[in-house]
Amino acid sequence: MYLIDNKEYPCSTSLTMKYIGGKWKSVILIHLLQKKRYNELRKELPMVTERTLSLQLKELEADGLIIRTVYTSKPPLKVEYELTDFGKTLIPLLKAIAEWGKEAAQTNENISVVSCQTSSL
Repeated sequence: MYLIDNKEYPCSTSLTMKYIGGKWKSVILIHLLQKKRYNELRKELPMVTERTLSLQLKELEADGLIIRTVYTSKPPLKVEYELTDFGKTLIPLLKAIAEWGKEAAQTNENISVVSCQTSSL
């Protein structure tokens, strides 16, 4: 049993899913294998609403997986996101998830590839 902020996680899988679970967290994290500006993320993830992206980024930051850096020395405001050292420990897992998806798309006849963005891998 694991405990974070008085919330119980019965196994290591549920603990992992606390960090990367949800519809977009893993997708956002894999796009952050390299440091990105907020607008770059928005362009790479057009299917994610701005509100959802913003909320997910805040959660990932609160969980210590990403760092948000704001540059205000001169306009326009520039915000960058990157993985923390803790977040970087997820890289092998994220790459394995992405690879599994590619293999599933090739072998499962129920999956048809319409278009695929592979800039992060």
